[in-house]
Amino acid sequence: MGSGIRVTIDRLGTSRIRERNTDEPELRHFWLAHAQEKTCVIFLPDQLTHHTPPSSCAPVPGRPQDQLLFADLLLLSMAFITANWNPLGDAFYRKTELYEMFWSLRDGLRDSLVAAAPYGGPIALLSSPLRCSPSTRPQLEIYSASGVSITSFPWKSGPVVHLGWSVSDELLCVQEDGTVLIYDLFGSFKRHFSMGQEVVQSQVLEAKVFHSPYGTGIAIVTGSSRFTLATNIDDLKLRRLPEVPGLQGKPSCWAVLTQDRQTKVLVSCGPELYVLDNTSCTAVYPPGLSPQAGSIVHMAVSFSYKYLALFTDTGHLWTGFSNLQERHGEVDTKQAATPKQMVWCRRPRSQQPSVVLMWDRLLLVVGACSDTIQFPMEDQSVLVGELDGVRIIGSISQELLQEVPLVCQDIFKIASMAPGALLLEAHREYEKSSQKADEYLREIKEQNVLGDAVQQCVEAAAQEHDPETQKALMRAASFGKCFLTEFSPDQFVTTCRELRVLNAVRESSVGMPLTHTQFKQMTLQVLIDRLVYRQFYPLAIEICRYLKIPDYQGVSRVLKHWASCKVQQKDLTDEAIARAVCAKVGDSPGVSYSDIAARAYECGRTELAIKLLDFEARSGEQVPLLLKMKRSQLALSKAVESGDTDLVYTVVTYLKNEMNRGDFFMTLRNQPVALSLYRQFCKLQEPQTLKDLYNQDDDHQELGNFYVSASYREKRLEGRLAQLQSAVDEYNKAKNDFSAKATEDEMRLLRFQRKLDDEKGAGLLGLSLQATMEALMSLGLHKQSEQLYRDFRVPDKRYWWLKLKSLAEKEQWEELEKFSKSKKSPIGYLAFVEVCMKNNNRYEAKKYVSKVTPEQKVKAHLAVGDLEGAADAAIERRNDLEMGAVLSRCSASDVLLMDKLNRARFRGVLISGDLVPVSNPDLGSDPGVYCLRGRVWAEPGSADRTEDGPPRGSAAKSEVCIRNSLVGAPAQ
Repeated sequence: MGSGIRVTIDRLGTSRIRERNTDEPELRHFWLAHAQEKTCVIFLPDQLTHHTPPSSCAPVPGRPQDQLLFADLLLLSMAFITANWNPLGDAFYRKTELYEMFWSLRDGLRDSLVAAAPYGGPIALLSSPLRCSPSTRPQLEIYSASGVSITSFPWKSGPVVHLGWSVSDELLCVQEDGTVLIYDLFGSFKRHFSMGQEVVQSQVLEAKVFHSPYGTGIAIVTGSSRFTLATNIDDLKLRRLPEVPGLQGKPSCWAVLTQDRQTKVLVSCGPELYVLDNTSCTAVYPPGLSPQAGSIVHMAVSFSYKYLALFTDTGHLWTGFSNLQERHGEVDTKQAATPKQMVWCRRPRSQQPSVVLMWDRLLLVVGACSDTIQFPMEDQSVLVGELDGVRIIGSISQELLQEVPLVCQDIFKIASMAPGALLLEAHREYEKSSQKADEYLREIKEQNVLGDAVQQCVEAAAQEHDPETQKALMRAASFGKCFLTEFSPDQFVTTCRELRVLNAVRESSVGMPLTHTQFKQMTLQVLIDRLVYRQFYPLAIEICRYLKIPDYQGVSRVLKHWASCKVQQKDLTDEAIARAVCAKVGDSPGVSYSDIAARAYECGRTELAIKLLDFEARSGEQVPLLLKMKRSQLALSKAVESGDTDLVYTVVTYLKNEMNRGDFFMTLRNQPVALSLYRQFCKLQEPQTLKDLYNQDDDHQELGNFYVSASYREKRLEGRLAQLQSAVDEYNKAKNDFSAKATEDEMRLLRFQRKLDDEKGAGLLGLSLQATMEALMSLGLHKQSEQLYRDFRVPDKRYWWLKLKSLAEKEQWEELEKFSKSKKSPIGYLAFVEVCMKNNNRYEAKKYVSKVTPEQKVKAHLAVGDLEGAADAAIERRNDLEMGAVLSRCSASDVLLMDKLNRARFRGVLISGDLVPVSNPDLGSDPGVYCLRGRVWAEPGSADRTEDGPPRGSAAKSEVCIRNSLVGAPAQ
């Protein structure tokens, strides 16, 4: 005898068989015989080709009762998938086994605090201290969702009231005294905080961990019947809520609500219901709750905090929105005992949301309709609410209870004629090489729903947990896709990849039983983060590579976390860890060796951190950590090698604040680049420190320069002279005679300026020698300026220029003329002409033209505007360039002067022998046409020219003769 499988047969079975027009009349008879029944039992022994049906099933005519063809059973294969479906209203619910738990619990889950994180998170177990002997401590154990042990340790702190998990998989342990201890996934203590001083006295009666838009929160009720709330444990702000009227001791039940970014507490006190917020306590009443329902003894909020379920002491279950504005329904469960747990079971776009209630031996699923589903419970279990269902964790196995997605119902429901169901059946027939596959495909194509059929199969595969069912659906989708010409494969490819990832993380060794809906809500990045946090590095890297995630978001991030954990291994040497990290990480983009080294330093492994920093290519990341590790010498060397002056200044400033002055200076002496940069800094910011540096190095030259610079900051003459005298002494020590003599001259000049300031009030102090002489000349103190000229041996040219400009600017023309006659001018007389013209005095300028040397005569005449004189001087010197310069200054009215210059230039060219007659058939042999260095020239006044007419003869033929100029055209 085989094992019985309960199969739900839809009343459409009859029409389904008729439409299939099966060739097996006995199978048709079998379907017709049971189409009116709700269920029948099919027994399947080990070999599917033979079975013995029970006597309750009608025999199949024409075939032995103990045989049934395998092909017939394939038509019923959908019944195997729907065997665990249970109807609830218009929807179906199913229980899927996720794992056989790997743990071995001696006493099961009874009398233990249990907390399981959502989204396939870890499970924490704390055995009750009441069941432990006084000499033993309770054991805190952390498991994966499949029951694989992660860590365990004895609980040495105070009594624990509640366990919970944060959104980042941190374990929160709430003690009776209000202290909350936080541990990571591997049992390492991270931090703790208190829920308030008042809680220490009154003790915590109950606590709840909840998730809000702000993060993970904690709510407690104390022995004084007061509620305290913290909406975010990472930014702790405690809120003490108002008192509940008439509440003495622990309330019968309460829950935390999150509505419109506000966190409230819903409290039941006997028949009354109150909502507590920051400032008020408001009595509320669930709409539509029967008066005979009694007192509320249990309540549950949905995963999204949008829906609320209330259970009364008379067994009535009220469901509605959590804002208590609308009711979904009220059902009498016929169970008066208070359930141990009550959890919402719904999924996005749910057809029939339900509430799951658990007692010691019963699991009840209640919907908005009057229907219920009952499951017997063999041992103590824990319900964990999920986004799209409820996980049932027992001591032996773990199951997922959820509403069957609509797309799965359409495909697998008995006698379904949905496009996806037909496509799945077509593929099965195709694998059997049956012509029925073509019939199914033709039926789908006639309805023009082949695209919908492919999409249904892909969506259904994503919702299935069994890999074989997934493969069957995806193969059917791939089969149907071959007959479509315009179908995007993106959804198909994406679903294939996501299912492969989900199947990998669902493995018992990993223990993350995520559904596709949870995966899409969680996002891929969070999944990678969780795998990394649980140290499944190879799997995380393979997923990143398989899904082609960018390195900086995927593989590099995983490697960085792996390396940070690697440096904490105490059984390996620093050298071995450094080599392993370098070999694995290499030059991966986005991985900073300085971050890994910082983690090593935090773990007390300074030498390892230094070795890791050698692999860091960015000096800006090396230096701060080296300074933090008190390796200042190495930090300075790295900063200098980087060539980054800002980085060097950072290290130097740090060393200056951390070291005494002597050690600091000695350290800088070993780094010339750093010392030079520090000197530049001191020049601008700390002059006295710069002096100390020079003194320590016996750098007399720089000390002399320092004293000279310091002298300019002195306001009193005596202080300035003292600084300059110190500079002279230092220059003498440095054997720099020039600088010493120049400094002494500066001191003499300062004394001379002070003397004139005292006598004349000239205000000369601080001026340079040239500026002093200019000021004296402008004041008419020529004797004093001459004294400076002699005393300081000012060059003659400089002195004559200064005096020339001064006299011209003051328009002392007579003095200027006398000065010019005093002796031969070392700067020539063209300067006198130019300076006079600059000061708009042509008359005075002409006086000096005659004194100008012949080489500068043309420039002088041109400067005063004497074109005739300039032309005569140029002709006299027979200088073609000078004649050209005069011609360029001539205007159209200077025809005679231009003709004179042109004749002179022509004669000069003729005399030089560069002008030759042109022998050209086009030009003839006219003696008035010549060629100079390849260009044609016409002699002015030749026979080919008239007074006012155009050229004639050869010049007219060639059209290259130039009128009244020597600008020619290329020779023909």
